[in-house]
Amino acid sequence: MTKIALFGAGGKMGVRSARNLLNTDFDVAHVEISEAGQKRLKDEIGKDCVPAEEALKGAEVVLLAVPDTAIKAVSHAIIDKVDPGAVVICLDAAGPFAGHLPTREDVSYFITHPCHPPIFNDENTPEGRNDHFGGIAAKQGIVNALMQGPDEHYALGEAVGKAIYAPVIRSHRVTVDQMALLEPGLSETVCASLLLVMKDAMDEVVARGVPEAAARDFLLGHMNILAAVTFGHIDGVFSDACYKAIENGTPMLMKDDWKRVFEPEEIAASIQRIT
Repeated sequence: MTKIALFGAGGKMGVRSARNLLNTDFDVAHVEISEAGQKRLKDEIGKDCVPAEEALKGAEVVLLAVPDTAIKAVSHAIIDKVDPGAVVICLDAAGPFAGHLPTREDVSYFITHPCHPPIFNDENTPEGRNDHFGGIAAKQGIVNALMQGPDEHYALGEAVGKAIYAPVIRSHRVTVDQMALLEPGLSETVCASLLLVMKDAMDEVVARGVPEAAARDFLLGHMNILAAVTFGHIDGVFSDACYKAIENGTPMLMKDDWKRVFEPEEIAASIQRIT
């Protein structure tokens, strides 16, 4: 039975991970420094926490379910107690990409991150349809990167990723640099920013007199069909009028050099701000 030392077990991602790990054969030792987190873990899944040194004894996997801003401090504080040959797993690429993990050549570093349940899915239960984050009932993909260590450790890291983000329908192997392009680049810098612009646009038409319920239904409905066409989920095309609106709207909304957000120096600067 593989032992996992789960750090940050009482936090948001820690509790999510701990709950899903109950359904596996992993032997999990939970570590949480805050009393509130310890209580949350006990109340929600009935597990007690142990000291870090006890958790790390014999641990083949060290799972760091801690915020990006804490990765450096936590990893440096425990690295001398991690067994040689262990796999240290982070849940986000920001800290590893920024160079916050300590130098330790005899341990592996692995990152696993959820894609979250897709907009287009086949969920047919209320629990699945309402699981927007994932890790409860809705199927999702995950992305994984083996930052350092022998290739055979990829399978162990992926198994942990599939367990904590279950149910997982697809698992993708990428590099750390590619994961940084996905987040913060694609998902946050681009997608989240444009979604907020769309919400601002909805608020603007409401301010100009359109009933809010009508504007919301209209926007979310059009997001659904336009996304289905754009991403090839259905076989269809936009209307001629829509193409003309896009031709006029894109230069008004987007700078010509907007793809600069994916340049290495921009990704690095974004991650530096995050961490």
